[in-house]
Amino acid sequence: MACSSTVRTSSAAHQHPRTFNPAAHTAVYPSHRGFILSRIVLAFRSFFAILFSGKLPADIAQEFGFSQKKAAPAAKPAPPPPAAKPSDGALQMLGILQRDARLIDFMMEDISAYSDDQVGAAVRNLHEQCRESLNRYLRFTPVIDGVEGSFTKLDSNDPSSVKLLGNVPANGKAAGGLLRHKGWKAEKIDLPPLAPNSNTSVVAPAEIEIE
Repeated sequence: MACSSTVRTSSAAHQHPRTFNPAAHTAVYPSHRGFILSRIVLAFRSFFAILFSGKLPADIAQEFGFSQKKAAPAAKPAPPPPAAKPSDGALQMLGILQRDARLIDFMMEDISAYSDDQVGAAVRNLHEQCRESLNRYLRFTPVIDGVEGSFTKLDSNDPSSVKLLGNVPANGKAAGGLLRHKGWKAEKIDLPPLAPNSNTSVVAPAEIEIE
């Protein structure tokens, strides 16, 4: 009988109902509950941010690993080459005549102390060299290919092509007149290309001999 009583007592102890302890349950999962609440808050913020501004706030994007990459700065375009000026070709041609015939040296020199024979000999050589250089890079043809001193009918009164002399009508137009000069026009221009960023104002560089 004593043994039976002991068994019943032990059985009753094992069948005692357990009660729910909220404090103990909360203490086991505090971080999990905070994680869920933070995700809910982020979800609401994301919804309204996209609804009203069309983009996620920076902190939310970083939280979810959607950090926005900064766009690489656009490469600066190379500066365009300087536009050619009308004077560039003229200065280049002068530079060629200086290089080949020393034209500018001759024109800038005071020749008053030289005799006519000396000047004439220098001019003959200068003429040949200048003519050769002009024919190398340019081809000239007459504006009006006629006989000088003869009457010539004018097809155009363009002042850039025809210069009227003598008794010019008030309207600046004439049917024709005596041809005093044929004029010249360049049919071919074949100048060498200028070096990039070259100083076109320098017609002839200074020359230094190194000893």
